[in-house]
Amino acid sequence: MELKRNFTNCFFVILWMRTFIISSCEAYKFNVGGKNGLWVVKPSENYNHWAERMRFQVNDTLYFKYKKGSDSVLVVTKDNYFSCNNKKPVQSLTDGESVFSFDHSGPYFFISGNADNCNKGQKLIVVVMAVRNKSQHHEAPPSPCPVSCTPPPSSPQPSASSPPTSPASPRSSVPPPVESPRSSPSPMQPPEPSAIPSDFGAPAPAPTSSGSSGLGCNIGLVLGFTVGVTLVLGSFIG
Repeated sequence: MELKRNFTNCFFVILWMRTFIISSCEAYKFNVGGKNGLWVVKPSENYNHWAERMRFQVNDTLYFKYKKGSDSVLVVTKDNYFSCNNKKPVQSLTDGESVFSFDHSGPYFFISGNADNCNKGQKLIVVVMAVRNKSQHHEAPPSPCPVSCTPPPSSPQPSASSPPTSPASPRSSVPPPVESPRSSPSPMQPPEPSAIPSDFGAPAPAPTSSGSSGLGCNIGLVLGFTVGVTLVLGSFIG
């Protein structure tokens, strides 16, 4: 009975470690606009130009740093973004150092809580990529034999052995063998499962441009492993 209890404890410890490690390694923290995450009127790089170079996914986060009390970050609708309307935001961030997490794919619209700053360009659009279903890559039908393996057009030589007086009769009754594979090119080029917008086709950002996510992943691995080993040994000793 004691051995069974220890085995159960080990199972739950391993399951917890796996969940902790996966959750700590999947998400990235992006500093808005670059290294410091400053949310200002005149950034070193236009916020939307910066966002176009990044690749955002669900569970990633944005870090905004601004002067508390004189500025804020508002999550708004598309119409309010273009009109700099700060009256009815979807969400308001006002603590001076704000972290926003993406909980679904699609576009997000951010503006400054100061209408004058928004009109001067302190605004940001982020498009979060949809999660791809990896199983879709295996659902494409098997591709037919390549064209190179089909007999060449000059292969039907048996017609040469037929009487020379009627060479056109076998050719008119038998269709050319190379027409059938060429008439169905669609299986050879399956469509992509989801089209990525052209403006956001840049390669995924390196961990250095998105905060300390890589370091957090390594720390999570070490911490999770240490806690797991301690609990396992404690269960056997107790």
